[in-house]
Amino acid sequence: MKVILRKVGKTPIDFEVKSEEITFKGYLQYDSGKLILLKANLDGMTLTECNQCGEEFTLPVKEEIEFFISDGVYEGENNIEQDVVESFNSLADIDELLNSEIELIKSDYHSCENCKIK
Repeated sequence: MKVILRKVGKTPIDFEVKSEEITFKGYLQYDSGKLILLKANLDGMTLTECNQCGEEFTLPVKEEIEFFISDGVYEGENNIEQDVVESFNSLADIDELLNSEIELIKSDYHSCENCKIK
């Protein structure tokens, strides 16, 4: 699902996409300047590897996601730290954002149930 950023206004645009067993549901809303707020929930299951034994296991996912999408290069204020994804084609590819969030979760440290017991 792709959303044209210049068409996002103060009225939230709802979205829902799925990848395997994870649902990414939320909205996009104009914030200020070139920034669009993305606020969403990730809910479901994903396969990942245990960082201790290397075995694959199913990881439950329930995350609240909030960041900004900049329509072009983000030139923010020096004092304010924000999570900003830059878009250089004026599009927000929701499927790509979902896949990025899943990979970010998988890259964290995870232990399977067998290794948690040890």
